[in-house]
Amino acid sequence: METKTERSELTLAAILDTSLAMAAADGLDSLTIGEVAKRLGLSKSGVFSRIGSREALQAAVIDEYGRRFLADVFTPAMREPRGLPRLNAIMRLWMQRARDVEIKMGCLYTAGAFEFDDREGPLRELLLTHVQRWRTALRRTVLQAVEAGHLDPDLDPDQLVFELDGLFVTLMREARFLRDPRAADRAWTAYERIISSLQVPSRR
Repeated sequence: METKTERSELTLAAILDTSLAMAAADGLDSLTIGEVAKRLGLSKSGVFSRIGSREALQAAVIDEYGRRFLADVFTPAMREPRGLPRLNAIMRLWMQRARDVEIKMGCLYTAGAFEFDDREGPLRELLLTHVQRWRTALRRTVLQAVEAGHLDPDLDPDQLVFELDGLFVTLMREARFLRDPRAADRAWTAYERIISSLQVPSRR
C-alpha cells in the first residue's frame, strides 16, 4: 500500500513530466498551475501544494530538464577515458538523446534561449546558468582531449565548443522545422568532420 509520501512523490513526478512536455512544445510561458492541473486531473491547490507558484513551477522544470540532460549525456560519458574517447561519448549520447527526446518534444535549452534572449529576470538567469554550466563541462572535456594529445594543441577550445553546440541548434531546426529525417545523421557526420580536422596526425 502506498504511503502519503510515496503518493506525493509520484504526483510531483507526474507534474514535472507534464510540465516538461508543455514547456518543450510551447515554451516556458505556456506553464500555468491551472493548465497543468487540468491535464493531470488535479485541483489547482493540489499542484500548488507540491510545486508552489507558477514561477516556482517554471524554475523546477528548468532544473529537472538539466538534471535529465546531464544524467543522459554527461554522467554515462564519464565512464570513458579522458580525452577524445570521452568527448566522442558525450557527442554520441547527445545525439542519441536528441533522437529519443528533443527531436520529438523540443529542446528546452535551444527554444528557451530564443524565448528569453531579450527578457531579463530570474528564469533567464537560471536557464543561462544551466546552459553555461553545460558548455563549461564540454569545454573542459575538449581541453582534456588536448592535454591527452588527441587534439591539436593550438585549437581554440571556445571556438570548438561554439561549433559543437551550434550543431545541435541546427539539428533542432533541421529535424523539427524542416522535418529532415536525416538531420541527426548529418549532425554526426559534421561532428566527425570537425574532429578529424583537429586530431593530431598520429590519431587520425
